[in-house]
Amino acid sequence: MSGKVRVERPLVVLHGDEMAQVAFVRILEQFVTSRLDIDLVEVDLSAENRLATNGQAVRDAIEALKTHGVGVKNAGMTVNRAQLDELLTTYSRLKEDELDKLATKSPNGAIRKGIGGNITREDIPFRNLQVRQPQWIGRDIEVFTMDRGGIKHSANALTRSTGVAKILFVGASGDPVELHRRVLHKGDPWLLATVALEDVKSWAHAFFQKALDEKRDVYLGLKDTVIAGYDGVMRTAIEDIYRSDYRDALAEAGLAYHYELIDAQAARIVSNPPERALWGVPDNTTGRKLYKLVEELKRYGIPERKFHVSLSRMSAGGGDQYGSFNMALPEDGILKVVIDGEELHARDVQQGDPLLFMTNDRQAIKDWVTQVFRDASHNDKEVYFGLKREYMEYDEVFSHVLLEVRHELAEAGTRPPSFMIMRPSSQLKKMICDPPRNALYPAQNLDGDIFSDISAALGGSLATASSIIESTDGTMLFEAPHGTAHDLYLRFAETNGREAHFNSSALIYAVANALEVMANREDNAALGDYAARLKAALIDTVDQGIITGDLKGKTTNPSGEKIVDMAGFLDAVAANLDAAAAGGRA
Repeated sequence: MSGKVRVERPLVVLHGDEMAQVAFVRILEQFVTSRLDIDLVEVDLSAENRLATNGQAVRDAIEALKTHGVGVKNAGMTVNRAQLDELLTTYSRLKEDELDKLATKSPNGAIRKGIGGNITREDIPFRNLQVRQPQWIGRDIEVFTMDRGGIKHSANALTRSTGVAKILFVGASGDPVELHRRVLHKGDPWLLATVALEDVKSWAHAFFQKALDEKRDVYLGLKDTVIAGYDGVMRTAIEDIYRSDYRDALAEAGLAYHYELIDAQAARIVSNPPERALWGVPDNTTGRKLYKLVEELKRYGIPERKFHVSLSRMSAGGGDQYGSFNMALPEDGILKVVIDGEELHARDVQQGDPLLFMTNDRQAIKDWVTQVFRDASHNDKEVYFGLKREYMEYDEVFSHVLLEVRHELAEAGTRPPSFMIMRPSSQLKKMICDPPRNALYPAQNLDGDIFSDISAALGGSLATASSIIESTDGTMLFEAPHGTAHDLYLRFAETNGREAHFNSSALIYAVANALEVMANREDNAALGDYAARLKAALIDTVDQGIITGDLKGKTTNPSGEKIVDMAGFLDAVAANLDAAAAGGRA
């Protein structure tokens, strides 16, 4: 006998990139294939293979998850322009204008949409991590956002009957041109937003000039990778003005310019605030939330974090900004929303203005709310929703769905949890500044992306959080919320593998979570025991003060910390796992 635990069903394994992939391969060898008699269904989701297969790898991943039900996903990279050019040179048979969008975009949204899954992100329950919160009181940081346009001044409503929604554009020809169409069901929310490109340019001049006048470093955050035809258009206009009119002046004044995706930037600034900065967030809905949070932090600071945070992000159905139609308009004209032949909205637009048309699926919303309430009820959590119902009919659908789900759960014998509805800005402030014990924060797609990154960063490290994607049919995908650790990978490559630094905690925990679910589904007590011991070994290792460099000084006993590299940490977890197994046999 091999002594390995037999697992009846296969585990789907989605590989990724860079340092995270180096760690993932070793984790699978050290904690899965060497200890379990298990079949792995492996899909290479690296950036190179996604492009080489013209996106087929992403479709293969979705199909594998839907077929087998449980998977673990590693972090993957999204290529920038230079990396794409290099890959296209390598794979000369591929033509850029013929590439499927799955070949170059992040696969995360496609996978969540493909399996109909929503994300829950939670802290790993380490016992001895005590993050020293950053000093915010007295920081001179100002959030600068746009007043006009955007979602704040959008047209939005609930669909009165099932039908086809069309975005029509009437330009100089006078003839309507259909830009986009999609099917909407009765009760589905829709929203059309535009921003005047001239307003974006005016804002950019005011933004950079204010930084110069007040001698502040400059930070700009947008989500241009996901909303290229909206945020991407704004970024291009703003950075064109930066390069032509302000780059040299800012450099001469000794002021730095930083661009970053808004979710990563928000996490970085909130967890490690600069002394003095001007933070530009052109999107006015996100900008106002972050403005209110920053003003709160400057006044009261961040309290000591006493409780673990759980956040559920609605991502099924590909709704909101992440499933939007977005583009820059080709010329001056009129933009219209038409549903089943009825014109519901029209507005004047100018050439180059970015447009955003987003919708959501009422049934997907209901499935998500049901999932949130069941989780909260089973784990005795309070629920804090963030909605903008007073002027956003788009959010009003949630009010109806919340009541429906509460009644249905009660009729089925499940006690509905306590819940509260507040503005999204208040939800964010409560999560950061006044977190109650055992709370769950449900947020819509983009808010959830930003809020969860902030929460994870304040928890010490993205490697100390876990991410769970669950669909209504039971398909579950476990992943680490961190990225590929590009900088650490560069050092790994430069030293020919001699310097391997990476915190593997989130990946280990994701693997253990997946094995735990598989054990429950096949009533496999031995596998369930192994999954529990793997989690305990990880938590015990950190509790013993054996940590990677990113957690240095963040335990309750800094003088007792032992800093190790990636291999040293994995070996320490393995040693604790073996010691627990030996103790159990004794």
